[in-house]
Amino acid sequence: MNEESMTIIVFSDDLDRGLAAFNLANTGASMGMKVSMFFTFWGLGVIKKDGSAKGNKSFMQWMMGFMKRGGAKRLKMSQMHMLGMGTATMKSLMKKNHMPSLPEMMVLAKEQGVKFIACTTSMALMGLEEGDFIPEVDEFAGAATYLGLATDSKVNLFI
Repeated sequence: MNEESMTIIVFSDDLDRGLAAFNLANTGASMGMKVSMFFTFWGLGVIKKDGSAKGNKSFMQWMMGFMKRGGAKRLKMSQMHMLGMGTATMKSLMKKNHMPSLPEMMVLAKEQGVKFIACTTSMALMGLEEGDFIPEVDEFAGAATYLGLATDSKVNLFI
C-alpha cells in the first residue's frame, strides 16, 4: 500500500478515551493518512444511536443495552466522573477552551474521510443490529477485516 494509513481499535465508551481516539483520527486524516476506526465491545457505544436498542434480545442483552445506552453525547469520564460532575466539568472546560465536543469531532472525522467500522461479533454478543447505529457507520465487519487493514497500516492503535 503506497498511501500512509492508520487503524484505531476503539474498545471503550469512556468520554476521555473517545476524545483521544477521535483526536488521533482527525490528526492523522488532516496529515493525509487513510484512517479506519474499528469499534468493538464497549467501543460500540460511541457509535450507537442515543437510547437503548430495541429488537429481539435475551434478558441479559437487554440489561446490557439498558445499562450501556450509548450515544456520543451520553459518554462518561473513565476517571473522576463523580456522579456526572467530572464529566460536566470536562465538557465545560472543552467549550471554554474552544475544543470541539466528541460529536463535533465525529463530524469532522467523517468530513475528512475517516472510516467507521462496527464489529459484528461484538454486535451479535450484545444483541445489536445495524439499525442501532448512527448512519455515519461505513461498514459492519469482523476482526478479519480489521486485521486486513492493520496489516497494511503504518500506525495501529488500541484505545
